[in-house]
Amino acid sequence: MSLKQKTVSGLAWSFIDNFVNLGIQFIVGVILARLLSPNEFGLIGMLTIFIAVSQSFIDSGFKQALIRKKDPTQADYSTVFYYNMLLGIITYLLLFISADLIGRFFNEPQLKQLIRVLGLSLIINAFCIIQQTLLAKRIDFRLQAKISIISSVVSGAVAIIMAFAGYGVWSLVIKTITTYLVISILIWVLNEWRPSLIFSVSSIRELFAFGSNLLISGLIDTIYRNVYYIVIGKYFSARELGYYTTAEQFNNLPSSNLSTVVQRVSYPVLSSIKEDMPKLREAYKKLIKSTMFICFVLMLGLFAVSRNLILALIGLKWETSIVYLQMLCFVGMFHPLHALNLNMLQVEGRSDLFLRIEIIKKTLAVPVIIVGVFLGIKALIISMIIVNIFAYFLNSHWSGRFLGYSSWEQLADIFPSFIIAGAVSLAVLTEGIFLDFPPALLLTIQLLTGAALTIVICETIKFKDYIYIKEVVRDNFIKKKSYD
Repeated sequence: MSLKQKTVSGLAWSFIDNFVNLGIQFIVGVILARLLSPNEFGLIGMLTIFIAVSQSFIDSGFKQALIRKKDPTQADYSTVFYYNMLLGIITYLLLFISADLIGRFFNEPQLKQLIRVLGLSLIINAFCIIQQTLLAKRIDFRLQAKISIISSVVSGAVAIIMAFAGYGVWSLVIKTITTYLVISILIWVLNEWRPSLIFSVSSIRELFAFGSNLLISGLIDTIYRNVYYIVIGKYFSARELGYYTTAEQFNNLPSSNLSTVVQRVSYPVLSSIKEDMPKLREAYKKLIKSTMFICFVLMLGLFAVSRNLILALIGLKWETSIVYLQMLCFVGMFHPLHALNLNMLQVEGRSDLFLRIEIIKKTLAVPVIIVGVFLGIKALIISMIIVNIFAYFLNSHWSGRFLGYSSWEQLADIFPSFIIAGAVSLAVLTEGIFLDFPPALLLTIQLLTGAALTIVICETIKFKDYIYIKEVVRDNFIKKKSYD
């Protein structure tokens, strides 16, 4: 299989994985939001940073180091497997011991038992990291897609049954554990790799030389992205945090899923051609243009339909989340662009520079957190948008120097996509304001209008980025299906 075929296949299956999961999680999330209260979602939000930081610590940057390494050995994989498992157990024990302090910090005694059960997901996930690394190394996202879709269906069904049965916040905890448990079982059954009884200190040293910087930068980024949960949970309330986390979940469905798809496929693909600079630059440019066209359409579209989306799907009790979601759309819009530019630093082996950039960005973000404490959640999100703009220029400056593809060239390439998506979003938003229909019907009308307008505009002006995406879909899905 050629590099182009691997890339397209990887992107295709990664999109299928993320967007089928998006649909499943969306449906499950809507049902749970109707069954549970904002306060219960807020309790889980308070624990998010502790789980997320622990996950970053367990991985230690070794996953990326193994993907980048040209020919990892069985000793490399086995060593990192045992290392991940050891860290998974240690971090769980630390959370178990700290559970009472976490509950007292937020003045929520229930958190003590919640974190002790939720923390088990760390050990289960540590068991799968190397298996997932091997699949990513082979750009085999087909198997990953099947596994994650099955896990989403099973965990979603379990959570809904528990919520109906009156288990409240515990349905959210068990949903997370069930997800990791199903993934773990399936990936070990369906993937042939098994660890050997080897632990190589030299492997740890070699991989840690690259991965250590990614570990530190990953921890910094994870803390930054999740510290808002602590701020809102500590200085406001579990209910307000519930409104915010629900808005963020809606926002993350397109933005973070798109970022995940692009990041996990582009890194191994671009790493494989890092010695051929013209080819690398051309591939990178196509990725940015096509990715950001999709991103702008999705995020500006989400901004336009936010009100009717929330009212129609999860009801009036979540109305406070509407304005948070609309503002967060302009934060999420930057996520894929950040992911691509930071990936390039890893491809070039500059994990040291990656770390320095993360430290600079997060240091400048400290005032954002202070603003949130004193001026409220809306001011906090506005500050996040400003930080994201600055972060883009910092990230793209260095990746642009390696490739000869500057920040302003990137912006010039994606600006037409922004204009098209912005025009469609404005039309859809206006439609939502002036038409007097029930939220569900109006949401349907807005979605159909937005899709139709996007297609008509792009077809009329023969927009290149749209045409490129359409050709990829036609050549790799429609034709393939007709042959079958």
